[in-house]
Amino acid sequence: MKPATLEFVKQRFAEYYRRSRISVPPGLAQREWGFIFLDPDPQKTAMRRHMAFGTRGEVTEYLRTLVPAHAFYSAAYYAAPGASTMGEKGWTGADLIFDLDADHLMRGPYQAMLARVKEETEKLLVMLTGELGFHRRDLSLVFSGGRGYHIHVRDLAVRGWGSQERRELVDYVCGTGLEPRAVMVRGQPGAAGWRGRYMRAVREYLMWLGGSGREEAMAHLTSYEGVGREGATRLIEDLDRVTAALAAGDPGPLLQHRAFRTIAAAGTGKLSDAVRSQAALADEPVTTDIKRLIRLPTSLHGGSGFRVTPLDLPDLTDFDPLVDAVVFGDRGVTVDLSAKVTMPLLGSTHALEKGPAMVPEALAVFLCCRGIAEIAGEGRA
Repeated sequence: MKPATLEFVKQRFAEYYRRSRISVPPGLAQREWGFIFLDPDPQKTAMRRHMAFGTRGEVTEYLRTLVPAHAFYSAAYYAAPGASTMGEKGWTGADLIFDLDADHLMRGPYQAMLARVKEETEKLLVMLTGELGFHRRDLSLVFSGGRGYHIHVRDLAVRGWGSQERRELVDYVCGTGLEPRAVMVRGQPGAAGWRGRYMRAVREYLMWLGGSGREEAMAHLTSYEGVGREGATRLIEDLDRVTAALAAGDPGPLLQHRAFRTIAAAGTGKLSDAVRSQAALADEPVTTDIKRLIRLPTSLHGGSGFRVTPLDLPDLTDFDPLVDAVVFGDRGVTVDLSAKVTMPLLGSTHALEKGPAMVPEALAVFLCCRGIAEIAGEGRA
């Protein structure tokens, strides 16, 4: 980032912090804080952490004075959060955090990635409240400002959980380590929880297998170690019967096929993909890390210039990050783009060629933060 670009972004961030009310987490005085600052040298952007604040005013003053690119606080609660080593802090518990990031789900246009990660977030909220018993009042939902969402669970019952207990929970929502014989039991086809989801995934897989030509189906099945032509042939010839039984809630005939059991245990391929599509794909390391730093809601994301936006749970469906998380306006700013860009923002789609272009300030901040453009001059459109 060139000096003029750095100054432009820093001024815009400073303006935002001067006029905005910054939220702080509960247990403020027990949290560790960390910040990454704007710097033209990428080698000098290490996090400054092991900090503590006692009041909202102290946090706000820090942001307004030093204008960081990124602001974080700990999911953990500490007796001495400002201590210089983790061992001296005195861990007393931690919020349960789920991080859903589109980078872990797909690659593609930014708008498509945002839509995809919203789907995963909606699935996770249903699991947390409908299956795992968490009350909606104990959940805090936040758009990360980048490519995903954070869900904070502040139920006192889980605050003292260690990494292993948290890993078991994230394994559940991600559908990791499912044992087919345990989840495929006789019952209603529309069963709740992973029994229903797994059965739907299996039916989807069987429909794909049945719709493939015999040669393709045979090649697919025998590609798994332990599945020979004889076992594959038996499963292919029995597809109609096992599919009908499964639709009636009886997985027994399918589980009798060794070929299916082998494929289900493999954890890769078409069946695994179908199971994965039923899961809520949260980032496991974030949930299991009991000392994790997480983005501060209402701060700005230094990689986009978007607001880290807290949301009421019912508002997620209609939330559009490319409108609702944008805090800058439409004043014209001239930037020099390093590549061709098509970007929807604030209800308009901007198709830009490489080179200089006049764009709204909000888009200029985004492009500069992303490293796609540099400031080339400034003026009103």
